[in-house]
Amino acid sequence: MVSLLSSLGEVPAEIAFCFATGNTARMRALDCGIIEVGRAADFVIMDRAQHSAGKNLLDSVQLGDLPGVGMTIIDGIVRTQRSRNTPSATKVPEIAGH
Repeated sequence: MVSLLSSLGEVPAEIAFCFATGNTARMRALDCGIIEVGRAADFVIMDRAQHSAGKNLLDSVQLGDLPGVGMTIIDGIVRTQRSRNTPSATKVPEIAGH
């Protein structure tokens, strides 16, 4: 939905991500979606998808491409690594210190 809104609705990708996270968190009184002390530490680490025409994540989303998901962190713990349901990310995060 973020890519669709950004590419066809001519909304900057960073604003479309805010619609999907921060605004939703505020509207539904959720403890996530905003980076702030005291909130849930849930993150999705993304990059532009491999072979995207975009120069970076925001540019590729603006062009209508799905982001490549490299890792999800829920409650401060890495829960998943490289996604099998989205295009591969150009840069994939690694877990250090194992």
